[in-house]
Amino acid sequence: MNVQPFLIGEGWMEVLDGNDTVRAIFDRHYSRRHYADGRKPKLFIGPGEKLVLMTADAGAICAWRRERHRFDGQRGIECVIYRRESGDLASTMLASARAYAAERFGQDRLFTFVDPRAVTPTMVRGKPVWGFCFYKDGWRYAGLTKKGLHILEWVPA
Repeated sequence: MNVQPFLIGEGWMEVLDGNDTVRAIFDRHYSRRHYADGRKPKLFIGPGEKLVLMTADAGAICAWRRERHRFDGQRGIECVIYRRESGDLASTMLASARAYAAERFGQDRLFTFVDPRAVTPTMVRGKPVWGFCFYKDGWRYAGLTKKGLHILEWVPA
């Protein structure tokens, strides 16, 4: 792991898109796309207004993005990546990252995509649940994409 020892403290801290430590963690996430020709672009979150968070111990990352023109019809702020390799309970950490997003972007709809073919489900009362930490944080199922990804959303009260 590419830990940056000068990051002292706890909780989330904002870093820039392109941060090497975040990239190293992002590279281990199932949704990371790799170019066939081996290119590794400096920026990897995607276009739009961004908020990239990393815990001080580099145990988790979360990135949010507001894109002006989406072609999939989704509206709001996308959770582009959430990966916890160590630290507190995943849903608790997600809730605190969500608070940062609300502070930056306002109380807007949040959404993310979960690939049920790539994520091991958590069994809840005998049924598979993909993206369980999102559900524990109050997110809800909002449908499927054309490619079969689960759309999860968090709508402020």
